[in-house]
Amino acid sequence: MTEAAQDSREPLSADQAGRHRRSIERHSIDWVPLSERHGRTSSVGAIWFVGSLNLTGFATGVVTLSMGASLVWTVVATVLGSLFGTFFMAFHSAQGPQLGLPQLVQSRPQFGYVGAAMTVWVFALVNYIGYNTSDALLSGDAMNALFSIPNGLGYALSAAIATVIALFGYRWIHAVNKWLTWPFVIIMVLVSGAALFGGGLPAGVWTPGPFDLTTFMLVFVFVAGFQLGWAPYVSDYSRYLRPDIPVRSTFWWTYLPSAISGIWVFVLGAVVSAAAPPGATPVAALKLAADRLVSGFGVLAIATLLVGLLSIMAINQYGGSLTMISIVDSFRPVRPTRTIRAVTIAIMLVAVGSIANFVGVEQFNWFYANVVVILTYLFIPWTAINLVDYFFVRRGQYVVREIFNPRGIYGRWGWRGNLAYVIGLAAMAPFMVIVGLYTGPIAAAAGGVDYSLLVGLPVSGGLYLIFARSLDLATERRMVQEEGLLTPHREEARP
Repeated sequence: MTEAAQDSREPLSADQAGRHRRSIERHSIDWVPLSERHGRTSSVGAIWFVGSLNLTGFATGVVTLSMGASLVWTVVATVLGSLFGTFFMAFHSAQGPQLGLPQLVQSRPQFGYVGAAMTVWVFALVNYIGYNTSDALLSGDAMNALFSIPNGLGYALSAAIATVIALFGYRWIHAVNKWLTWPFVIIMVLVSGAALFGGGLPAGVWTPGPFDLTTFMLVFVFVAGFQLGWAPYVSDYSRYLRPDIPVRSTFWWTYLPSAISGIWVFVLGAVVSAAAPPGATPVAALKLAADRLVSGFGVLAIATLLVGLLSIMAINQYGGSLTMISIVDSFRPVRPTRTIRAVTIAIMLVAVGSIANFVGVEQFNWFYANVVVILTYLFIPWTAINLVDYFFVRRGQYVVREIFNPRGIYGRWGWRGNLAYVIGLAAMAPFMVIVGLYTGPIAAAAGGVDYSLLVGLPVSGGLYLIFARSLDLATERRMVQEEGLLTPHREEARP
């Protein structure tokens, strides 16, 4: 941190930027100095547009239709859920350029130096492992469909490629997503045409049928949760941008690309699933739909979305690596070297592979649906607390050195954030619905309707806002100005 603070504030030259892109990233959980800030917000748009255009995004749509609503009501719930969840995700993305910090490290001012590691970061690690396990199941199935190799071996090969991307880090992840954008758009247009006009859809599939709030909310929460699942690490991919980029610019370059691509691939997955045989895996359903357009096109479609999946696997490995380093650093200082990043990425690879082999692709729909919903419940209180603190309490003004100081002004245990989190999660519990595992008493009384998101956000955020009234913000802002790491000419962050 000290070395970073002493770096020059001049931006990188073109030659320097080129060398950085070709080398392994040297930052992990530390602050990115102004001398290394570069790029445009359009690069953020590319990464989040491509972010959902992969087998996992497609499988999300397949799972939504299995929840019991008609195709029409599934599509409506999908659109609304995507717009809702992406709203919060995009505001988290806007924090990156302003602070130059990984998303979860910025949770220390709300939850404390140790408190964040014991709560938020543990949940984040579960998030990365859960999503990457789902990715592993899909990548193994895709490799089996393409090359007739065992699913386990298919995952190992996919993970090896993703590991290389994750090891090189931020710039490679951005570059890969930029290269993939237009090829993905072309393939998606063709697959969409095949799904809508290639035949196979049963008669009357576009008849809305009766509206059922229970299944509608299952889809809404699931899709909103998928989009919100990016929140714990979305700003990790905007933190290299210059801090003078307006909040609204980063917000819209995240919100629109992510929401549009998400809606597109989710709806496509649901439509393809409607024309597939019962019990077909997402990969099998995709191949069947694409082959209806041109024989053999299914292989190309699977291969393209598999490449997109490798990019997301890299993002999850990268984020999981940062989270493990952050947890260890909260108890024992860790020098953020390339070696420690390589070791933690390897741990992610082994853990995910073991869980994927245990679950099996046959249980994908059940596993994936419950993983997304449970993680949504865990992160709803956090997202409310983090955004309220950033935009309404501290307004983007943080003492960066103190975030890395275990005995600093933010404390070891942030009682305000932790108490608001626990109460918010407890308030959500009676409204939760985890299909086949748990239905809260209020949700059961309401016929199985899940209102937990609409409870957790205002309760957690509102309580934190009340608790934050006792903060000494005047002293903290004076320390921010004295430190001078966050550009003093910048206006306070506002939503």
